[in-house]
Amino acid sequence: MFDIKWIRANAEAFDAAISRRKGVSVRSSDLLAIDDRRREIIASLNEAQEKRNALSKQIGQAKAQKDEAKAAELMAGVAALKEAIPQGEADERAVELELRNALSVLPNLAFEDVPDGVDEADNVEYFGPNGSPATAAKARAPKPSFSFAPKEHYEVGVAANGDMDFELAAKLSGSRFVVLKGQVARLERALGQFMLDLHTTEHGYTEVQPPLLVKDDALFGTNQLPKFEEDLFATSRDNASTNAVMQLTQREYGLQLVEQQIAKLADHSGRNAIAIARLNRQAANERMAIAILKTEIDSHQIFEGFQSSKLYLIPTAEVPLTNLVRESIVSEEALPMRLTALTPCFRSEAGSAGRDTRGMLRQHQFNKVEMVSITTPETSVDEHERMLTCAEAVLQKLGLHYRVMTLCTGDLGFGAKKTYDLEVWLPGQDTYREISSVSVCGDFQARRMDARYRPAGEKQAPRFVHTLNGSGTAVGRCLIAVLENYQQEDGSVLVPEVLRPYMGGLTSIGGR
Repeated sequence: MFDIKWIRANAEAFDAAISRRKGVSVRSSDLLAIDDRRREIIASLNEAQEKRNALSKQIGQAKAQKDEAKAAELMAGVAALKEAIPQGEADERAVELELRNALSVLPNLAFEDVPDGVDEADNVEYFGPNGSPATAAKARAPKPSFSFAPKEHYEVGVAANGDMDFELAAKLSGSRFVVLKGQVARLERALGQFMLDLHTTEHGYTEVQPPLLVKDDALFGTNQLPKFEEDLFATSRDNASTNAVMQLTQREYGLQLVEQQIAKLADHSGRNAIAIARLNRQAANERMAIAILKTEIDSHQIFEGFQSSKLYLIPTAEVPLTNLVRESIVSEEALPMRLTALTPCFRSEAGSAGRDTRGMLRQHQFNKVEMVSITTPETSVDEHERMLTCAEAVLQKLGLHYRVMTLCTGDLGFGAKKTYDLEVWLPGQDTYREISSVSVCGDFQARRMDARYRPAGEKQAPRFVHTLNGSGTAVGRCLIAVLENYQQEDGSVLVPEVLRPYMGGLTSIGGR
């Protein structure tokens, strides 16, 4: 999210940078026009408040001089201002919301060295800050060769023979889910534990077990909201409370009608005694139901935040991990802060109908090891390169062939200033597929979260932190890569050496 003051001071630079982002037509003049209206309203409001204060002083002076006519005239002026000022304050809130909404849907500005492009076809292969194809090849496993036609992951014997069950998952949850069983489930668990251990013991990340349900403020902070709500799964914490309130309203209205009927019949109580008795019993039942509903609502409201209508399932652990520093000021000595978590992730995959419908490539639920770094502005670019090497280490230790791509402006994520994608080789598909994205966001997310740090040394004003995130890596896609790259002709799958301690010493799974 951007600072409108910075846009005003750097209008030409902002326009040049934002024009590189795909599908963005907003320019600085559009935003500054809103801000100009905001400034005008604030100026008018301040003028009205100053005038009211001045008139109030004059009223005292007029009364002291016993000039009641003058005092009455001044009091009328104050009364008029008191009516106008609340409207001005409402106008100010409205235009501030308009400006915030306009800024909140704008993507981050790409670094100058990010290649221009329209889509993934314009991404550029990356070999490191001082690398080359030859040096990169030495660090990466070569493409595997097979004496048989390699199969896709869901066709490999150990998976196809029941340990990767899509039909059963569809019965439980619908499409784009899977049930993993037996040795495949164990292999998936081994991959996640291996990645988590690697990042915590060798790469200096602190393990976190965050909530899987978050409030909308957290998703706004990491820029999934408001623009990408359709990609999220939402749940509600207060359905029971909402239903109880609705029932309470209905019951109270019903009681009101009954009491009105009783009042109408009261004048002729002798002739309507039976009807009145029936209505009184009905009224008593309604009052009892109302008391029970009020107790139910009160018990629900003891939970903090219960009235929030939605909680969202996290699309990635980036959301809770990054938000751990929201609305706070950390010391510079605490940075860089490096956090990692192994969590399920939930995505609706809106707009992906018909894409990757077979197998595990595009699921509504999957496991992922996430890495998040919180840094100072001066160190975030170097941290980005470091985080990339941490993600690469996973694939290198697993012996998987991969490549690294620098995303062009047309393929760059909403909140990123620069992104590297790691694409693993899948021989069953005879292509590369993304398995990790590593992004630096600058202070874009920090401004949305109000996450700052206090510089060391002399007293200085707090500054916004820089945030980075990366997959280290997507566990489900890594499972796919292991199944396809280590498959054998008999349907078995060799277990990569680094995973064998997690697999009880097994060297292979499946096969005849």
